[in-house]
Amino acid sequence: MAFLITEPFCYSQQIDATTTAVTVDGATRTDVPLGTIVRAQDPTYGVGEFIYLLGVASTVVGSVVVIDAGVFGTTLASANAKGQIALAMSINVASQYGWYQISGFGVAKVLTGFADGALCYLTSTAGTVDDTAVTGDLVHGMVGTSAIATPSAGLAEVSISRPIVTDTDAVS
Repeated sequence: MAFLITEPFCYSQQIDATTTAVTVDGATRTDVPLGTIVRAQDPTYGVGEFIYLLGVASTVVGSVVVIDAGVFGTTLASANAKGQIALAMSINVASQYGWYQISGFGVAKVLTGFADGALCYLTSTAGTVDDTAVTGDLVHGMVGTSAIATPSAGLAEVSISRPIVTDTDAVS
């Protein structure tokens, strides 16, 4: 993927890159203000929206995360989670900062047997979704657009539109 930011401002950090914070005059600074949302375009996946967040251990490209809006951090999504969902665009581990996709066509970590056109549900495997229905774990605003292994092993293409999970049967 080669998403390029299309907003009328410029950030030095690419969509698929990570960085660490630096301390300047006693203040911690990142390349991009935390919580910044931009649009970017990829020749294969089209236009998407991305949010700049703090990473968490074990994050890889396609990891499904829950956004902690209070600190603009992430946790790997797993069964019974609640909150806004995003997809990691890089290997963005703890103490690193990077972009996470919140709308458009992208890729997500999925479990074996994930089918094209499937609804996405959180699983007990942190950072992945599956197409097996689990009450309360439906990711609203996320649907598979390919089977597992497209574009590569362990991943599937998905369509997302500011996805959310509520750990209930209904969106609240």
